[in-house]
Amino acid sequence: MKNALYTLFAISISLLLGKLVNYLLSGLPASLYGMVIYAFFLQLNWFSAKKVSVTNQWLIRNMGVCFVPAGVGVINHFQLIQQHGIALITIIFSSTFLLLTVIGCLSERFLIMPEPDDDSRSAGKNNA
Repeated sequence: MKNALYTLFAISISLLLGKLVNYLLSGLPASLYGMVIYAFFLQLNWFSAKKVSVTNQWLIRNMGVCFVPAGVGVINHFQLIQQHGIALITIIFSSTFLLLTVIGCLSERFLIMPEPDDDSRSAGKNNA
């Protein structure tokens, strides 16, 4: 119980700071800023990772409860899904493929550093 309150406090502080950042910058959703701040605080050991891990794991295991309203919404609009099902599936798969392709290309371009050639390594050693 003590760790649950500690985790709730840590998440609440992070979300409040995320809302403040969202108010000042308003580029991304406040919850996303809050998650980044929460990860930053954990990385700096401002919040103890050992204390929050048990409660965070419990929250992740029970996250499915949050998606029950979405499932009810699907059932309520089942006629629309029957009418436009092929279009929805096409849009979902094509947008997912496009997103993964763009992210893959951008990560290769910006995150993967090419290895220097043997000639440039030997030239650097000769000049030093």
